[in-house]
Amino acid sequence: MPRTIDYYFSLMSPWAYIGHTPFMEIARRHGVEVNYKPVFLGRVFAETGGLPLAQRHPARQRYRLVELQRWREKRGLTFNIKPKFWPFEVNLADRFVIAVTVAGKDADPFLRRAFKALWEEERDLGNPLVLAELAEAAGLDSASLMDVATGSTTEAIYALNLENAVAGDVFGSPAYVLDGEVFWGQDRLDLLDDALTSGRPAYTPETAA
Repeated sequence: MPRTIDYYFSLMSPWAYIGHTPFMEIARRHGVEVNYKPVFLGRVFAETGGLPLAQRHPARQRYRLVELQRWREKRGLTFNIKPKFWPFEVNLADRFVIAVTVAGKDADPFLRRAFKALWEEERDLGNPLVLAELAEAAGLDSASLMDVATGSTTEAIYALNLENAVAGDVFGSPAYVLDGEVFWGQDRLDLLDDALTSGRPAYTPETAA
């Protein structure tokens, strides 16, 4: 059986966007399956002691802007640090990703288009018409997916993802969970790659004793 990674993220997160392509490359190179688990970051922060961006100290907000510029250069990307339609009401977009997985489709093609649309093209992912257009461009049936995305199934899964994230010590986006070990942030991708390469047992707080 292939190993799996639980991939917790939100389309709201610039760090998930920055790390998405290299993460998928790592997952495919190692032959691991990816469980896409969109989560509502506002609730994740509230449950784990984090603060929304606007409530953080100005020094932290300024440092975030510097880090985004560093990683934009590091990853060879050309995105807007402050895109026109950010922040936005993210629930529908996140639940649309869940709908794709419920339909048994690979969410990666849609996610690549959605991340690019928000951060590079400054499009509004809170607009159902934009989501539908991106889905069709990814070869998906946007009408059926929208029905699922706005229904009770994705609502329940979205809530369960939050519950599982908090129970699994996930406190931000993106978080990659391998055998129960949390790798938080796209800047931990090298460590995730190393863990997959070595095949070592998962580190836990208990193993540090």
